[in-house]
Amino acid sequence: MDILQIKNLKVSFKTMFGKVNAVDNISFSLKKGEVLGIVGESGSGKSVTSLSVMNLIEGPHGKIESGEIIYEDRDILKLKDKEMCKIRGSKISMIFQEPMTSLNPVFTVYKQINEVYKIHSEDPKKDNKKEIIKILEQLNIASPEEVINKYPFQLSGGMRQRIMIAMAIVNNPKIIIADEPTTALDVTTQGEILSLLKDINKRSETSIMFITHDLGIIAELAQRVVVMYRGKILEECTVLEFFDNPMHPYSKGLINSMPDNFNGRFNTISGNVPSLYENIEGCPYASRCSQVMDICREKEPCTKELKDDHKVCCWLFNDGKGEGL
Repeated sequence: MDILQIKNLKVSFKTMFGKVNAVDNISFSLKKGEVLGIVGESGSGKSVTSLSVMNLIEGPHGKIESGEIIYEDRDILKLKDKEMCKIRGSKISMIFQEPMTSLNPVFTVYKQINEVYKIHSEDPKKDNKKEIIKILEQLNIASPEEVINKYPFQLSGGMRQRIMIAMAIVNNPKIIIADEPTTALDVTTQGEILSLLKDINKRSETSIMFITHDLGIIAELAQRVVVMYRGKILEECTVLEFFDNPMHPYSKGLINSMPDNFNGRFNTISGNVPSLYENIEGCPYASRCSQVMDICREKEPCTKELKDDHKVCCWLFNDGKGEGL
């Protein structure tokens, strides 16, 4: 059962060099209780997608051009600010990439977590200290009675990220969007944060959209994978299919670039992601693809469903008319 559906989403930004499409007509869904991994290189549109789900693309420079984001049979892109505030932080929460810039440096941990409580509480004046301490205990935070009175700069990076997780789960949301929450952490702390997210997913059946460029995390945490490149989705499948039977050349390149495949020299994907300012008529990956054909540079392929829950957007699996084989 799908808890969130993204349909034909297109997001653009106005810059001094012109308009760019950061997310270009993508569609996918998030199932109830699953962990969905969204992977791709920097600039592929992962974070912009997550901000769109939270309806945080702000004008005048950013704009959701078209598409739908369906949650509980409602298109949240059409909701008024007051209606969206009831969903944001309550039904759908987000864990941002850098907690030091996401947390307010002049407020204590208690005040910041309690603020999330108050916004969605029927009794805004209620003292929620006991509930907050209990949540911090669930997140394996030592001496939570002391931690709630500290400021963000007094905490380690891993501890700040735990506070961000506490703010995300305080209202028992149905969906958590985690935007590379372990990027700036050491390996040990990273493992602890992933373990916490796993526990939240199993204990509360909370759906998690996990955005990362680390395929090792995807292998450990996710059940399904969406591969993005230059604002488009190139492949979507289960995590087992992704690692055992990747179809798109880009997916194969990502997996081949993992440190596990080190053979005296690290493998890489040749070239760079084309600039969003470039006008590309064909496949966006054509300039870097080892299996490129003439049609790849001339015409954009359509998405083909090869088998149940495995879709790929590549001319290797399409006929010359842009239709699936």
